[in-house]
Amino acid sequence: MKNIVIVSTLILFLGGCVGRTGLSEQSDRMDWNLFRGDAALSGYTDVSLPSKPALLWTFKTGKRTVSSPVVVNGTTYWCDKFGMVRGVNLGGELDFEYNLGTAVEATPMVHDSILYIGRIDGFMTAISLAKRNILWNYETLGQISASPNFMKFANKPSIVFGSYDNYLYCLDAKSGQELNKFESGYYLNGAAALWKEHVIFGGCDAYVRIINCNTGVLSDSLLLDAYVPASPAVKGDYCYVGDYLGNIYKLMLENGKIVHHNMIVTAADANGAFISVPAVSSEAFFYLSNDRHINAISLKSGEPLWKYMLKGDVGESSPLIAKDKVIVCTKTGVISIFGADDGELLWEYDAGEQIIGSPAVINKRFFVLTARGTLLCFGESK
Repeated sequence: MKNIVIVSTLILFLGGCVGRTGLSEQSDRMDWNLFRGDAALSGYTDVSLPSKPALLWTFKTGKRTVSSPVVVNGTTYWCDKFGMVRGVNLGGELDFEYNLGTAVEATPMVHDSILYIGRIDGFMTAISLAKRNILWNYETLGQISASPNFMKFANKPSIVFGSYDNYLYCLDAKSGQELNKFESGYYLNGAAALWKEHVIFGGCDAYVRIINCNTGVLSDSLLLDAYVPASPAVKGDYCYVGDYLGNIYKLMLENGKIVHHNMIVTAADANGAFISVPAVSSEAFFYLSNDRHINAISLKSGEPLWKYMLKGDVGESSPLIAKDKVIVCTKTGVISIFGADDGELLWEYDAGEQIIGSPAVINKRFFVLTARGTLLCFGESK
């Protein structure tokens, strides 16, 4: 592993931004408005899963997607690979539809009744959910594959996202005006996570970078052993990030610096392709390994707590922690719920279709979107 490298020639980015914590601030818990549920991309919520989950309904489109679902005011939104954005209400009925007319792979984000979504043709698009029209488009010079994140720039609502043109962008959320941009070394495939007054992201040049949003300068950077295809997960003053080989690193953060780092998981297969995001609670972190296991590691001791072999390849989906349980989806379509403390298998369901995206959890329900475009809604068994 290489030493920490500070790149002083990078373009200044951001100023005075403050991230939202996401679900922890929501009183009714009917929202899961961005990828991974909160601005830190921790994959944790204190909302409880149903004690006896049952399939309440399905909504089938037959259109392929790699998106994860997001939920706002009980309506679940996603976009298929052909550019059709859909919203389905709690009754399983189509509530919203908008055709972008171009290829899309990214997961959307919703803030203040505006849906933001990146496109393969390089545009970030803002759609009004109320008026059902495009508010603005912003063009980058590369495809956008990940969800944007929300922050405040100079007290203005803003969004931040990466592009395959090697830049991380900050735009005014209302107008789409460019506020600033940051040049990295290669493609940006994952979403950026917020930590205090900083933004943290990894890139295909194998660097993890931290930018201080108050000063607008690079705070620190770390060169990993392979490129970073996915998003980091932040909990407290620690960041967990995986590289493409399947190594997972723990970064201790202080005053905008990486004061300590170590590889806490070594890749099980040197020929693997790791693109899942870890999930982190206050007690443990959970990750999927290429040998088909869900793994739990103690944050206090760093020792393994438990592991469980899943039914099928793990694929691209990421685990989620819902209070005292962990929910996992495999590429082969099996949805499993485990006890977070002991790894006991509590519930399992075979969707019968591939699953690429990650689940969304709200009060009394959770949602899974298959690669074939089938939305499954689970709730309490009657």
